[in-house]
Order: sequence, then C-alpha cells, then structure tokens
Amino acid sequence: MAELDPIRLGLIWQRLNGIVDQVSETFIRAAFSTVVRDNYDMAFSLLDTQGRQFVQSKRSIPSFIGTLPRTLRAVLEKFPAESLSQGDVIISNDAWIGTGHLNDISMICPMFRDGRLIAFAGSTAHTVDIGGAPSPSAQDCYEEGLCIPICKIVEGGVEGGIEGGRENPLVIDFLTENLRAPNETLGDIRAQFAAYHDCQKKIIQVLEEENLDDFEVVIEEIIRRSAASMRAVIADLPDGTYGDEFQIDGFDEPLTIRCAVTIQGETIEVDFAGTSDQIKFPINSVMNYTQAYSCFALKCLLDPGAPNNSGSFEAVTIRAPEGCLLNAKRPAPVWGRHLSGHYAPPAIFGALSAILPDRVIAESGSPLWNVYFKGTQGADNAPFVKMFFMNGGHGARPNGDGPGCLSFPSNVSNQPIELFENQAPLLVLEKAFVPDTAGLGKFRGGDAQRLSFKALSDTPITMTIRHERITYPPRGLLGGEAGAPGQDLVNGKVIPAKSRQELHKGDIATFQTPGGGGLLPPGERAGAAVAEDLRRGLLSEEKARRDHGSL
Repeated sequence: MAELDPIRLGLIWQRLNGIVDQVSETFIRAAFSTVVRDNYDMAFSLLDTQGRQFVQSKRSIPSFIGTLPRTLRAVLEKFPAESLSQGDVIISNDAWIGTGHLNDISMICPMFRDGRLIAFAGSTAHTVDIGGAPSPSAQDCYEEGLCIPICKIVEGGVEGGIEGGRENPLVIDFLTENLRAPNETLGDIRAQFAAYHDCQKKIIQVLEEENLDDFEVVIEEIIRRSAASMRAVIADLPDGTYGDEFQIDGFDEPLTIRCAVTIQGETIEVDFAGTSDQIKFPINSVMNYTQAYSCFALKCLLDPGAPNNSGSFEAVTIRAPEGCLLNAKRPAPVWGRHLSGHYAPPAIFGALSAILPDRVIAESGSPLWNVYFKGTQGADNAPFVKMFFMNGGHGARPNGDGPGCLSFPSNVSNQPIELFENQAPLLVLEKAFVPDTAGLGKFRGGDAQRLSFKALSDTPITMTIRHERITYPPRGLLGGEAGAPGQDLVNGKVIPAKSRQELHKGDIATFQTPGGGGLLPPGERAGAAVAEDLRRGLLSEEKARRDHGSL
C-alpha cells in the first residue's frame, strides 16, 4: 500500500493503542476481583492471524504479554483458524502453554470482518482461587488446582452472549463446582467477553475510516519496524559472551541461577545452562515464563522506546536446559514460578553490566512478595480467598535512587488498604518504610516496607506465603551494596518464608520486604543526598557515619 506512509502508519498505530487501552479499561471496570480492578494483574493484546502480537495494553503484566503468543499457537493447534467462528472464545490455564501456573486464565477471541478472520484479541487475568489446595509444599502440578484444557467457553454460530455466540454451560459448570468464589472468577471472565465485543467493533471502525482493506499490511509494517530497531541496537553492542551467576534461597537448600548472554552481529542469545535442576517444590518456572521475563528485561535494557511487539524479539533467542529450574518439565509443581522466573532479569542485567553500566539497574526486592488468606467470615461462614501484594524496594537506577515499594520485574500495583479490610476479616496495623534497609551506593536502592495484619475472625484464617530474598538479599551492582533481606513473623516470632500458617483471632502477621540494591560505590554519593536521607528518616545517623563518613 503506497499510501501507508510513516505519518499515516503512526496515526493508525496510535489509534490501535488507544483501542486496546480503552477495551482493557472496559475489562478492568467491569471486573469483579480486586486483583484485576486494583492490582491490574491482567493484560490485553492484539495478535495477527500468524499468532504474532502487535499491540498491548499499557496496563499489563510482562509475563502475560510475553506468553499470549505461545497460548495462541497452542489454541490454533487444537482449533485451526479455518474452524473458528464469529463469537468463539477459547480458554485455558494450562501452565505449560500459558503463564506458568494455574491461577492465570488466558482467553483468545478471533475477530472477523465480512466473514474473514483478521486478528485475535487475547487476554489473561489472575484468579486468586483456582480450586484445589495450592501449597508451598506441593509435590506436583496436580495438587495446585483445576487445570482447564484448551476449550471453547463461548461457542460461535448461535445467538446470545458475545455477538454470534453463547456460553458453553459445561465449562461454566466445571468452573462453578471447583472454585470457592466462582462468582468473582466468572465475573472477571465475563468482563473480558465485554472487552472482546467492544474491541471488534472499534477495530472494524478504524479499518473502515482508514479505508484499509488489508489489516495484515499494517501489522507487518509495525512488526518490521520494531524488529529493525532492535537489530540495530544489538548491532551496536560489542560481540562476545557475558555471564552472571548467583545463589537464591530455594526451598530446603540454596539454588543456582547461571546466565550467559552472547551477542553476535544483530542477534542476542540468553542461555541459562548451569542453572539448578527443577525441584519437587513449587518454585519451578516453565519455559514460557522464563522466556517472557528474559525478553522483557532485554526490551527494557536495549530498546525501550520502540513499539513493543513480536518484532522486538525476532533477533532474540532464550534457552534453558529442559528439566532445570527455569524450564521445568510436567508435572513439576509451578504455583510459585515467579520465585525463580523473576531472577531472569537480574541475571541478564548482571551479565550485561560489563558493557552497559549506564543502563542497568541493581537488583530489586523481588521476586514479588504476596500473601494468601483463606477462611470463612460473616454469620453464614461464607468462604473467602484473598491475596495481598507487597512490593520490595526497587533497585538503584543509573541516574537516580530506586523507589520504595515499587519492584521489578513485576509491575503489579498496590491495592487500597481500606478495600482489602472490607473484603477480609483482617486489620492492617502498619504499612511503613523501614529505615536502613536500602542498599547503599552513589544511588541507593528503594526502601523496604513493613506491613502487619491482625486476624479478626472468630474462625481460623489460613495464611500461605512463598517469599524469597531472606537468605540472599538483592545484590548491588558496580560497587553498590546489597539491600536488606526480608523477614516474616507471626506474633513477633520468625516463621519460614515458604509456609502455611493458621492465624487465630488476635494473631498478628508481619512482613518486611527486601530493600533494593545500590548502584556504584557508596563513597560517591553526594553529601546533600545523604543529608536528605537523614532528614526523611530513611537513614540512621549511625549508619550514615559508618558508611558515608557523614556527621
């Protein structure tokens, strides 16, 4: 199409971005769960008929965006494109074709124009409850909840529900009978149906207003430009292999993450050979998840300004030996896959810090911390299952300190305390920064936070945690120091960081997240910055005198 000049392409691109952001807000505003409405533990994107992702919502989880193309490929293996109809919606939460654990439900909706398939809308959302009894000591994936095989939750060709389709009652019944709070999960699922319907109407409107007969031409050009941009950035880097290796807490013993990044011409390969083998406890990552967070790290580090789509990763290869911690084989337990998968970005940053010292960040207080509360409440003892996210300190950045309570690579948002207290019989007693927890450096890491929850229920509350960075805190980089390790307590006594505890009325659970690592030597920190740390109460006079020579 000769008329599709760069300016027109840019305008179409911005319209597509606007559509995806609009329809993702439709999803968020119609959702039933706090995890979607407030934590934004979701993603929405558009993929072409070849399965390539070309637009994503601004509010999105990196792993969800990174795994949706794999999910679509698996869907098309079972339901070839020519067998799909207007109104179909395909669902699955299989960890090995989705985001890596059962709690994330992914769905794909084909979009048609004049009876011809033009693209797919894909979305993923976290559900707190997926049935079963997910546990830090689960021995295989079968213990971790209900696995939804690839199937049609909405079937096209009949009226009702989404335009041209109706809900599959058998799938709805399976979900209803296996979940403790089915109304919340089904509410989130149906909110996505609304978003798909809205999305198709808006996409067709753009095609008509822009007089575009061939959507694929636009998609191809968008992807081609992102691919060229990433290849050009990689080509400017010095060829060679750069490595990093470190220990993580693991479960019953420390585990090793090893990474080698090889740059050759316009291509880059990340290889996790040498990483510990998968273990029998649920901290294993499937390859989809490892690949998603590795690509996310490279995108942030190398080419953050170009549009993010499948083209950005054409020159990128991610490898991990099958059966290792970062490429677990079925039926490995994977409920807490972020406890290993979130280490992929710091391993890549550590490896490339030798050649990109002005771009890398120090390690953050991740893997993401969260806590599950399960029990009953009210006069009718209605079951509840709620999750609370807690971000540790962000790693120091090459041009400034790391923020507190904002972690990386996860970008899950915090939720309002008052809303959480209204949904569960727990009182939040404290949510505060903790002094002297940031990794020191020319630029300091983000501060840790401390949260305390008091049980108010007359019946016991089951609390499940799976936390990292207790033994091995977030590292500093390029001479910066490590942040403080995290800590978990009940009634003032330390508890295992991967455990299930029973809270009785009046019990207080306290969590102190890890602090972010520092960047560059502490001796290079400006005196005015140290004075400001003291003024804010985030650095004690004793520590300032000992580590900065201040006062």
